[in-house]
Amino acid sequence: MDYPTPNRRRFLQGMAFTTAAFTVPGVFAEELSRTPRQTEGPFYPDRMPLDTDNDLLIINDKITPGVGQITHLTGRILSPAGEPVRNAVVEIWQADNNGVYLHSRSDNGENRDANFQGFGRFLTGSKGEYYFRTIKPVPYAPRTPHIHFAINIK
Repeated sequence: MDYPTPNRRRFLQGMAFTTAAFTVPGVFAEELSRTPRQTEGPFYPDRMPLDTDNDLLIINDKITPGVGQITHLTGRILSPAGEPVRNAVVEIWQADNNGVYLHSRSDNGENRDANFQGFGRFLTGSKGEYYFRTIKPVPYAPRTPHIHFAINIK
């Protein structure tokens, strides 16, 4: 009768431990870094649009979409432990294709694209995912192209 040698036994124990480490979530996981609090970006809408859904290209039932290159913006909200956060409210706001915000103090307000929503809101699901359909941000003096985010977790 053959008995396993100590080397073989140690090898098999090591393999079992390694397999467990890669299959059991979070065994060696470190806590994720929290995004630090930041000041709210400028031009958060001072009057909300009639439509605040996650499709910034179409306002309510209008046929004409906002002008700009269509962009799909997706992501996930995770807790520091890496778990999805359900029911987080994700808001975005951005300037339209002319560099004009949905705000009374935005420059060139008369050039605002009336078909672009400029603001959207999404409630994350069980996987912490969000999705927006918007336009590719454009630069305006003196800023580079960008989209503002606000995330509220209750």
